[in-house]
Amino acid sequence: MKTSSTESNKVWRGLRYLWGFIVILWIVHAAQALAHHSLYYLGVLPQHVTGLIGIVTAPFIHGDWGHLANNSLSLMILGSLMWYAYPSATKQSLLIIWLFSGIGVWLFGRESYHYGASGVAYGLFYFLFVAAMVRRDKKAIAVMLVAVLMYGSMVLGVLPWDAKISFEGHLSGAVGGLLSVFLFHRKQQAPPVPRYDWEVHDDLDDEEPYWLTTSNEQSTEFASQRYSSDQQAKSDPQSRSEQQSRSD
Repeated sequence: MKTSSTESNKVWRGLRYLWGFIVILWIVHAAQALAHHSLYYLGVLPQHVTGLIGIVTAPFIHGDWGHLANNSLSLMILGSLMWYAYPSATKQSLLIIWLFSGIGVWLFGRESYHYGASGVAYGLFYFLFVAAMVRRDKKAIAVMLVAVLMYGSMVLGVLPWDAKISFEGHLSGAVGGLLSVFLFHRKQQAPPVPRYDWEVHDDLDDEEPYWLTTSNEQSTEFASQRYSSDQQAKSDPQSRSEQQSRSD
């Protein structure tokens, strides 16, 4: 009961962090719109020292309201699923996903500013997808099915199908999600496997009742003693005849 309460507290605390982050995204974009000033230069500029800052800041910057709304919704849904299913592993996983989504772009991306939180969203999706296949418990599979039902297109979103979209950010975030699965999924204890009444009865049926076991053991012991007595009885006449023959 105590463990369940602790897990629930982690979930709600994590959801508050998630919602707070999304609120910050909207505040940043609203500030850009009001100031008529784009912060695109805080994105990742691959293989330029000045672009390294984007590894940290790029997820806060969005090109327009539609871009922001799409990323906010995916972060809300996938992040909530992540905190619900893996509250003990989400913090560390998010850090890895965030860093990888930026570092991968800086190392291998096209020479242009890359920004937006879609790389983080892809990392969350791929974590949920792969963790379910690794763990294979009911909760992980159920959460993965919800993620696939709503964002199954992310499976192909890591491919360069649109020049205007940073597939490098998607792919890098996905790699961060995969790495996080193998680093942190064991931090989340798997739920206990329930045992049903019919399984317990089957186990009892397989075991021999204690009174039969005792009876069998006693029967075996009695038979062993009887066999020893018979052997002794057979050997006694023979020994007496040998003694008699010696005396003769």
